[in-house]
Amino acid sequence: MIRPGAAVPGDDLQVFLKALTSGTRQKLFAHFADGEELTVGEVAERAGLGPSTTSEHLAVLRRGGLLQSTRSGKLVRYRADREGIAELLGQLHTYLLAPSAPEPEDIPPAHG
Repeated sequence: MIRPGAAVPGDDLQVFLKALTSGTRQKLFAHFADGEELTVGEVAERAGLGPSTTSEHLAVLRRGGLLQSTRSGKLVRYRADREGIAELLGQLHTYLLAPSAPEPEDIPPAHG
């Protein structure tokens, strides 16, 4: 149960966190850690997955703000979205460390 007044992550942050919940997606993202640009086929080959499965996971990572993609004809290349990740990590930091509203029993009575 969420306390009244407690912060709730924004939509972008929720999609980011959901993208990271899969161990497979975490492993796929690791292929981009060094800044390399890769196609779906290259990632699929390295990961030992089928191209369609890989494509689905990469799309979730892209929607989650972890990857960027560029299209050149029929070829789509993916790379880590370092700026997007930094922004989302900042949001996560703010969310995790945000003070929540005090519980009614925590509020001192007014003197008057």
